[in-house]
Amino acid sequence: MRSALGVSGTASKLALGRLIKQRKVASPARGFYVVVPPEYRSLGCLPADQFIPALMEYRKLRYYAALLSAAQYHGAAHHRPQEFQVAVASSRRPISCGSVRASFIARRRIAAVPLLRFNTPRGTVLVSTPEATAVDLVGYERRAGGLDNVATVLSELAERIDPQRLVTAAQTAPVSWAQRLGYLLERVGAADKVISLKAHVRRTGRQVTALLPAAGLEHAPRSDDWLLRINVDVEPDW
Repeated sequence: MRSALGVSGTASKLALGRLIKQRKVASPARGFYVVVPPEYRSLGCLPADQFIPALMEYRKLRYYAALLSAAQYHGAAHHRPQEFQVAVASSRRPISCGSVRASFIARRRIAAVPLLRFNTPRGTVLVSTPEATAVDLVGYERRAGGLDNVATVLSELAERIDPQRLVTAAQTAPVSWAQRLGYLLERVGAADKVISLKAHVRRTGRQVTALLPAAGLEHAPRSDDWLLRINVDVEPDW
């Protein structure tokens, strides 16, 4: 912009400041600006999926749209998420831009997570596959509204899940996530999707884990198929 207009750094900052006050430009992150077209002036920013890819490229970070935001792309968002959820390699602070919110989830082995590209009005956005989305929902259940909501979203996501690709996605995460995911998919009537996943758990599972890590295990029944203690009742919102 400075080169095109032939202005100084100080003048460009003043001009950007005026445009921000007029809600024609927004700054989701320090040193990063987006033009806000008239249709989004009420938001005070671009929708997150239209600027996050450029911001991640600007910061040279791996990323993908995750959890409930990813589920939306796959037609499985039972409730519209209040913030755009983004997986990155390490923890980052959330972003607020006008009324737009984006939060970040630290995901180990992010480079191995299977992704798809979806078109947006300003390019493309990387999104976890249905199978990788299912894995993450179980691994970050607190960020996805709790196990009841996770089970609800899985019931809607199940028809898009490929059993073999599910195993591939599960291999990017701790086996305990696969144990919980397999049980929940059976719970929502998708037992046909987890036959290969069950074999994966039998090969790699070494310890009995809890369905909900934060809950107690006293008198919890055990699922031998999934090496799992069923220490909470899960009630999907059908």
